[in-house]
Amino acid sequence: MPGLVRKLLIFAAVDGLILQPAPPRNHPPTTQQAIKIDYKGNVGPLLKDRREEDTASSALESHGIVGLLKVATSFFLISICGREQVAQIRGKPVYKITDVALIPLASKADADKAIVFTNEHLQRHKKAEGDGEEESETESEYEAPSVTDSLEEETISPPTEVKDSLTGQKGPAGRRTSVAEDVMQKKGLYGRFADKWFSKKGWSAESRRVQGLSSDEDLVKKHKPQDVESTVAPEEEQPASPVKPDALILPEKDGREPVSPEEIPKALGGSKDSTTVALLPKILRTTKMYFASGNFFYSYDYDLSRGVSQQKPLSGLPLFKQSDPLYFWNKHIMESFINAGQHNFILPIIQGFVGQRAFSIKLVDTRSSSVVIDPASNPDDIQLQSWHEKQNAETDSSSETNTNTPLPEPENGKNFLLTLISRRSVQRAGLRYLRRGVDDEGNAANSVESEQILSSPTWDSTADAIYSFTQYRGSIPLFFSQSPYILKPQVAFWGSPETNAKAFKRHFSELSARYGSIFSASLVDKHGTEAKIGEAYERQATALNSEGGIDGHGKLLGFEWFDFHEVCRGMHFENVSKLMDTLGPFLKSTGWTEISNDQETHKQSGILRTNCMDCLDRTNVVQSATARGALENQLSAGGFSIDLQHDPSTSWFNTLWADNGDAISRQYAGTAALKGDFTRTRKRQITGALTDFGLTLTRYYNNIVNDYFAQAVIDYLLGRATDSIFAEFEADMKSSDYFIDLRKVRQAAIERSAGIVIEDKEEDLVAGWTLSVPSAANALKTATFEEAVLLLTERALYFCRLDWGTEKVREFERIALDHVEGVVRGVYITSTLAQRHLDTEKNVGFVIRYRAEMGSELVRRNTRSLDSGTWNESSKRGGKKQDTGRFLAFKALPPQTSVATGETNVEPENEVEVVKSICEEVVRIANKERKETIQWNPEEQKEPSQEKELAVEERDIISPADAKKSTGYLEQLGYSLKKLVWA
Repeated sequence: MPGLVRKLLIFAAVDGLILQPAPPRNHPPTTQQAIKIDYKGNVGPLLKDRREEDTASSALESHGIVGLLKVATSFFLISICGREQVAQIRGKPVYKITDVALIPLASKADADKAIVFTNEHLQRHKKAEGDGEEESETESEYEAPSVTDSLEEETISPPTEVKDSLTGQKGPAGRRTSVAEDVMQKKGLYGRFADKWFSKKGWSAESRRVQGLSSDEDLVKKHKPQDVESTVAPEEEQPASPVKPDALILPEKDGREPVSPEEIPKALGGSKDSTTVALLPKILRTTKMYFASGNFFYSYDYDLSRGVSQQKPLSGLPLFKQSDPLYFWNKHIMESFINAGQHNFILPIIQGFVGQRAFSIKLVDTRSSSVVIDPASNPDDIQLQSWHEKQNAETDSSSETNTNTPLPEPENGKNFLLTLISRRSVQRAGLRYLRRGVDDEGNAANSVESEQILSSPTWDSTADAIYSFTQYRGSIPLFFSQSPYILKPQVAFWGSPETNAKAFKRHFSELSARYGSIFSASLVDKHGTEAKIGEAYERQATALNSEGGIDGHGKLLGFEWFDFHEVCRGMHFENVSKLMDTLGPFLKSTGWTEISNDQETHKQSGILRTNCMDCLDRTNVVQSATARGALENQLSAGGFSIDLQHDPSTSWFNTLWADNGDAISRQYAGTAALKGDFTRTRKRQITGALTDFGLTLTRYYNNIVNDYFAQAVIDYLLGRATDSIFAEFEADMKSSDYFIDLRKVRQAAIERSAGIVIEDKEEDLVAGWTLSVPSAANALKTATFEEAVLLLTERALYFCRLDWGTEKVREFERIALDHVEGVVRGVYITSTLAQRHLDTEKNVGFVIRYRAEMGSELVRRNTRSLDSGTWNESSKRGGKKQDTGRFLAFKALPPQTSVATGETNVEPENEVEVVKSICEEVVRIANKERKETIQWNPEEQKEPSQEKELAVEERDIISPADAKKSTGYLEQLGYSLKKLVWA
């Protein structure tokens, strides 16, 4: 395996950033391996020797590169400037990213400024750690920055581990919590919002800005969009709320000074989206906070994306080529380095959790149980060397090796190492409520693979076997959603039964191909709001097994619906043992993976898939219980007996799994996991229930305030959307589900509509489109708009309104082409709230005027079951037969750009092109139909106006001025308040 650059120096030159591997001590610079990234984002080898350049004053020492971020036409290098060693696997160190720097690729001066500030920031942190001081905003690991939280001013590395004198659990200092302590002493640090409420300083102007609230200064300032060129590297001390360019605050040593727009680095050039530019500071802050949140892990020599039995240490491939794409989180933003062939700088990272605990077991006698020596209370036991200690002992930074030296085995005992690795999937990745269920590729939200590894401290499988036990969690693999605006949201299903069944089967087929046999444990309630989704899950599992199973050839899906809350009612979580009894036969038959003499002697043949609604809290309890049983059985196979359920000296096991649960929960929901007290202590107490209530409120706040923008950033970093997603967020204050291919959904809707409404088999479909339409007929603007389908045949137009939840046609109207009287296309402004709403290049549409004969069918609605396909006339009127004028208004939908694996990135048609092509096609077919009608019946009398050919008339449908007149004050106020909080 080619070696990765483990430490590098980053400095700015006139023509770009230089990335130079840091040489070992007393060695000359390794310029032959250096690369350059020019100020246009191009990566290439360093062609000019830079050894004579003075870089000591403005060079950043980095531990690796996360990637190259491009927003609009601006580039930012994301580098690792803070890390912490959390484990060693087979002698290879594993690190957690604790801090990153974003360096703008604008000019030498701008890059130097960012590098200097980052160095000052690192020095302050180093001094604070050395003096044992804590800043006022310092968070413990329990309140570590989450992707759904606002950016804190400073992020201090987590404190060292201590043993809690009250609970006996091992964890970070200050980890033990109680409601009174959190509210009174810690001022409510469960949420930043609560922190400010309890702050003695009150709501200062800066505090209000950090929380997204307006200060007195903000209220008097009028928002004026400016064509800003760029921004500086986002440092921790920038405010977390969206900052206008004329109010950008940069930290300068110990003080803060406003920076004028002229001093902002000029990194943008050419055409650019003004909305994306305005949101650029918030994009950068969110990106920095995301990667520095302590949720990303890497190793220079060990492939964290694969299990211990799947490693290829002798492979000649670079590490990133060995990595599983399912867990390679920075692959998209590393493409510039991949395409340039700079493999030594490509460091794959995973999101999830990596934790490790050393422990010893001493035999009392051959007939009695073994005694566990708690590593937290035994100073002679194995201690993993911390990264900080390692830094002082390093003599060769280019060749890092783990120097842990295991102490002698205890008499009549043995030392062990337990490692836990959780890997979050990049597919359908995101945040609670915004990523639920499954997508059409079979990917479930919040999919996490957790591997528990038992080994000796030396990882020598010739002397002691290595055991690996893997579990899986993921959202219920059906199409459903829930609103984040209420504490107990109802489940909303969507998609036809056929669509759900297809995605359901695909999900389990891919799981089976990866793991073997599958047993699904569903922990949702059998009553209340969760019952409906639980029943649907059970029905799909039953149907799948009745139709041949997962593979269609009899491979059945194991399924157990365990009502966790009902069985464990009254805080009796120990009743989870009832589920363990049910799962016992499956777990025994599938076993675990065993490695002896560096060979896989047994492979785990199946996997337990666990879910609740969020796959967090109840799932954590069950997964830790399952892992506990696996560890006890593995040690028993080696002749050791251990009681992880009742022995207080084994609290380290509970803490390890509780830390894992908290990490996954923060990544998905923005807070630590609920029911954490039981996972840590095996006891459920009233204080834990009160703590859970506080966490629930914090989750609720995050879900409705912070998550939408953070989700947009995640989609963008993973390459699921272009930077136009930020303009869409600014317009609607929400983000789309870019893991659902809307092109496929809309094309399926067109085909389904055509099959239902076109009754004449000789009437061929010419084209079909999905468009945005007012929710009421004969109207240009209504309070809400919806997507509808417009079909064009050789004889008629079909206007179809759909029930998108069930993929059925709700109602449709047939318009004969010879009844079309005019087509108008032009600017169609339906809102004036956001800049995107007023863009005349994106807000375009057309109107079709036509005549309808009174007494004839106008709209046919499905008045019976949507599954029946039975239609009734609903708009008949008696009386004299006469013509009446009607119209239908259509607005172009924004082009959805989703970068799917294996597809070329084809630029979609813009809104103007779409509307123009639709109108021209409708007019062409309509004129052709008119000529054929006259030729077929020349004696039919036609009025002159009807004999004239149709032509597309170009004029505004709703101009910006007219739209502003119709926008009410309350509507504007509501949007302004929402933007103040959301953006």
